[in-house]
Amino acid sequence: MKKIFIAPSLLASNFLSLDTEVKRVIEAKADYLHYDVMDGHFVPNISFGLPIVQAITSQFSIVHDVHLMISNPANYFEAFAKAGANIITFHYETAKDTQTILAWVKQLHQLGVKAGISIKPQTKVEVLKPLLGVLDLFLVMSVEPGFGGQVFMPAALEKIKWLRQQLHNSKLTGLIEVDGGINLETAKSCIDAGVDILVVGSYLFKQSHFSKTIKQLKHE
Repeated sequence: MKKIFIAPSLLASNFLSLDTEVKRVIEAKADYLHYDVMDGHFVPNISFGLPIVQAITSQFSIVHDVHLMISNPANYFEAFAKAGANIITFHYETAKDTQTILAWVKQLHQLGVKAGISIKPQTKVEVLKPLLGVLDLFLVMSVEPGFGGQVFMPAALEKIKWLRQQLHNSKLTGLIEVDGGINLETAKSCIDAGVDILVVGSYLFKQSHFSKTIKQLKHE
């Protein structure tokens, strides 16, 4: 049975007790921590940045999964790598062409981090075909990026299926991640479609028992 990874999104946590929230998800056997970094330009919201990432990575040993929802992401790759990111994901929509993306991936790998790429709901998944086998992670947004608590868009499932089929047919590696509107029902649909990593925000942080919820989300 394929392993499913859970990546709690800290955007949905209680910022007044962030260290406690992080401890709770780690103790509950979360696999990654997901950081939604927003600049108020690429997306219509501002979240948090380098100081938060650095503060958490310095204290907690887990995979730190940084999602840059920002314009000009390459300007910040080195800083986030130094801040302790293990995976840095940028948006396809912020790059002018494939050559730019390839250069960004090379830069991230030279910095010692894994490279991820994300697509917004209106972007066709087929644009990723030339990048299969190049990126370490493919993040399908199942809501419009910018705010938590949105409703899952079912069109994301076809994108996940397409990616899984392409990777399988070409015998290529690469993790498939989904972010937005994940709960028990949508998690199951995404797992059936072939996802590897579930980013879970509002649904998880509203629960009393993180450990039980994480197990349920994995549908093991």
